[in-house]
Amino acid sequence: QVQLQESGPGLVKPSQTLSLTCTVSGGSITTTYYYWSWIRQPPGKGLEWIAYIAYTGNTYYSPSLKSRTSISRDTSNNQFSLQLSSVTPEDTAVYYCAARFVLQPPTMKTMKDHHAYNYWGQGTQVTVSS
Repeated sequence: QVQLQESGPGLVKPSQTLSLTCTVSGGSITTTYYYWSWIRQPPGKGLEWIAYIAYTGNTYYSPSLKSRTSISRDTSNNQFSLQLSSVTPEDTAVYYCAARFVLQPPTMKTMKDHHAYNYWGQGTQVTVSS
């Protein structure tokens, strides 16, 4: 059973960079056809897909966040990470890492289908405040 666990600071100051790590156990982030995403849910709003990194290492970003977002991986530690720069209070949210099995390179529409994800982390609250 694949398990995902988010980690990172719960409080970030405005204009700083938010950094989160997802540690994966029970499976490898290089397993063929798995795509590893970051998703967030601001208070009172729906889920918002941020970015994915594929089993190949390829990355894809939501256009609305692309200019501020970087996703990367550490295969030796079976982790993938998110960096979101120049944060504002609007970036306050519960941040989730999640994994999905997709046979073909997914489109953004595919990755926005949150019901289709195979595995989720429990989520971590990140608050942007001075």
